[in-house]
Amino acid sequence: MPKRVTSGASESNRLHRELATSVVSFQEAVARSVGMSAAERKCAGLLAERGRMTPGELAHATGLTTGAITGIVDRLSKAGYAARVAHPSDRRSVIVEARDADRLMAIMGPPFAALTAAMDRIDARYSDAERALIQRHLRDTTTVLREETARLMAKPTGSERVA
Repeated sequence: MPKRVTSGASESNRLHRELATSVVSFQEAVARSVGMSAAERKCAGLLAERGRMTPGELAHATGLTTGAITGIVDRLSKAGYAARVAHPSDRRSVIVEARDADRLMAIMGPPFAALTAAMDRIDARYSDAERALIQRHLRDTTTVLREETARLMAKPTGSERVA
């Protein structure tokens, strides 16, 4: 028999929604501060981290369509953060390579360093046992989000359009 949702669970769900909104808002603010969209910043960060990816890998890693990735790579290329190069074993495909990752990290680093420092101050307020519980909750939440994302991505596009 499933557990009944309590008012405590309802508050947890509300706080999860608030956290998700805050994360998205922070990501958007960081991206806007350097003249990018959050999706462009995420792709640029992935490329800087991994060095090179196919457009399909970028699409899969971000949940964006390959069409959206084409436009993002165009803009990142124009800004000097990415370049398309021929795929070594598939003439029909390209690889997207990071460019000027040091410059990107220099402008993206400070906002994330400030966030990390603030989160470290919060983390220091908890005992090891409390931290272990929080970390378990965050891992479980991440797992659920990934599973639900995969479930949604498996649905036919536009099957429940709102607008």
